[in-house]
Amino acid sequence: MSMMLMIHPDKCTGCRNCELACSMEHEGNFRPKASRIHVYTWEREGFSVPMMCQQCKDAACVTVCMPRAMHRNPANGQVELDADKCIGCKMCVQACPFGCASWDFQGLQILKCDTCDGSPSCAAICPTHALEWVEDTISAQARKRSFAAKLKNAFAEV
Repeated sequence: MSMMLMIHPDKCTGCRNCELACSMEHEGNFRPKASRIHVYTWEREGFSVPMMCQQCKDAACVTVCMPRAMHRNPANGQVELDADKCIGCKMCVQACPFGCASWDFQGLQILKCDTCDGSPSCAAICPTHALEWVEDTISAQARKRSFAAKLKNAFAEV
């Protein structure tokens, strides 16, 4: 069964524990800028939203990646980065409509969620369960698309 990260923005408190867990998992230290997940906070509106790779069905990062470092794994359906093939052109950073691929100036590498090889540390540490690792069902996908549409509208209003 395929799995996916589900975001529940109504449960996010903006604590950023997910960013710390991610950077510790991947970089071995607490460096939020090296996190593959980022929490965006709208203080005036009073809400926060954790964002990571949305595993887009028609992923722009995959389309623009000339060396094919970004690719979809046919076994699990996840968009993955092969760091050995990456030439650091940052086209994926430019192409991602959610800003979920980023460039790490310290590590000189592309940062993109890899779901911690099927056990995402961000979801494991989230104290309010704003992030959940769930089965990729039709209802879960519908909920994720609904959230993405709301987020797109929110960005359009800003």
